[in-house]
Amino acid sequence: MPFDHYGVLVGTLTQHFRDTPDMQGAWFHVNLRVDAPDGRYRCAVDVDSHDSDTGVQWKVFTVDASALGPVAALAPGYHDLARTAGSGALDYIRHPALLGRPALPAWPLPRWLQELLERWLRSSRPWQTGSNLDAALALETILDVGRPILVFGEPFDAGLGVHNVHQNQGDPYGSPWWDENGTWQDGATLTRRPDGRYDVFLSKFSSQKEHTDAAGHPV
Repeated sequence: MPFDHYGVLVGTLTQHFRDTPDMQGAWFHVNLRVDAPDGRYRCAVDVDSHDSDTGVQWKVFTVDASALGPVAALAPGYHDLARTAGSGALDYIRHPALLGRPALPAWPLPRWLQELLERWLRSSRPWQTGSNLDAALALETILDVGRPILVFGEPFDAGLGVHNVHQNQGDPYGSPWWDENGTWQDGATLTRRPDGRYDVFLSKFSSQKEHTDAAGHPV
């Protein structure tokens, strides 16, 4: 089933650092320290998969604040978000701002035409593929200490923090994460530029598919 809780942390970036090579075994994160009124949060952004040497893919781009819906106006702190379009939740496959083009028409389309349009939309911002260090370097280009930051993902069960800051749908059947697949619950890191726009870092694992059904399972 999808996550019990999903939301966005709004705060100020105070520090970022990489895991040491032996700290997380085969997993590798860029860790963020984010200050909010209720304390300092730790956010773990995955930039590696133990399934392959180049198991991570990413995108870096910039969007207007208006493209993010209500989250750009939220007060500092953690906020739960409904897993629906328009709530401020993110979905790599369905959110127009993340695709880089206008949303698909609201009226019904033949299945073949819908799939063709979705492929065209996704191709406007292709995924980059490389090593965990390549992904970490790409993320670090938007991590200016002191910037306002939005971190989307799943809150820690205990303590202040956010994890699963990556795509959270499209995991294949039989994988440990199949049951956590869901739409409108993808993680991301966004920092606000001086001009008010947001730099965006998205990441996914190479095993996760780019086309999913209404339950977030791969099609």
